[in-house]
Amino acid sequence: MDGNATTTHRNVALLSVASRIAPRVTTSEDIDARLAPALKRLRLPRGLLQRVAGVHERRNWNEGQRFDDEAIAAGKRALSEAGIDPSQVGLLINTSVTRKHLEPSVAVRIHHGLGLPSSAINFDIANACLGFVNGMSLAAGLIDSGQIKYAIVIDGEDADEIQHNTIERLINSDLARSDFMSEFASLTLGSGAAAAVLGPADAHPEGHRLLGGVTRAATQFNDLCVGSVDGMFTNAKALLKGGLDLVFSAWKEAQRDWNWTSMDRYIIHQVSDVHTDSIIKATGMDRSRVPLTYPRFGNVGPASIPITLAEESSKLDRGDRVLLMGVGSGLNTAMMELAW
Repeated sequence: MDGNATTTHRNVALLSVASRIAPRVTTSEDIDARLAPALKRLRLPRGLLQRVAGVHERRNWNEGQRFDDEAIAAGKRALSEAGIDPSQVGLLINTSVTRKHLEPSVAVRIHHGLGLPSSAINFDIANACLGFVNGMSLAAGLIDSGQIKYAIVIDGEDADEIQHNTIERLINSDLARSDFMSEFASLTLGSGAAAAVLGPADAHPEGHRLLGGVTRAATQFNDLCVGSVDGMFTNAKALLKGGLDLVFSAWKEAQRDWNWTSMDRYIIHQVSDVHTDSIIKATGMDRSRVPLTYPRFGNVGPASIPITLAEESSKLDRGDRVLLMGVGSGLNTAMMELAW
């Protein structure tokens, strides 16, 4: 294929996927109440988060809970469920967007918290909301090559600071409606953590085979969604169009090597009603096979795909075909098939 990578994995299985759901519920009504002065000034109605995005709740950590501690907890659970001792792990990839400092990597604290051996490679991958799928693909390649035997891919997100900063700015400034809507996506974010353990399929026939997939880029749109702890600023209309064009072209090109028209489950990145409806229409997916978690958890960044997979795993049968897919700001898209 022309362009970006098309990957086929020979001997890699997903052994477990585990999540940590943040305990504190923040409803969209709660956020509307805090935004009341701005909504009144801009003559905007309450309920936009529910009606436009379909986000009714999102989760946040309690005071004293750290996103990296929760990522460690998710990792310990995933290792336990996979039956893999930390001493066997050869690679840790952290994919969190959230970080409290530029150096060192978030991965080093998670590596220490999990009690991984000195020989375990560890680093961060940053690719917006696609980081977890990218991490799985990279780990699978290293397992296939024989460089490592077991890998853990992990993510922890904390949306508190960005939401607080966004709300404070919106109610304490004279921003126009267009400025308000450019920050709307920040209000849909949620907190959570997830981890997945990968290993050789021939040693784990009970595992779920990673078959491969595609990635594609449209980096001319690198400035349509730009975020930091201060806020996330989006050109929603252009972002949706650019993302849909990228997904559709990648989906069409993938047909030369893959047939994803009748999957048993489509685990897509969890953003909003508009995003989900548009992807379903563009690809012709069966809506009944697209589980949704954003109404309850919001957009949990890179953790949203593994969290949704973990939530759905008890409903999957042996042999089900599962597609992980999403679009990350920048823009990038990734699609990966699992044989459950």
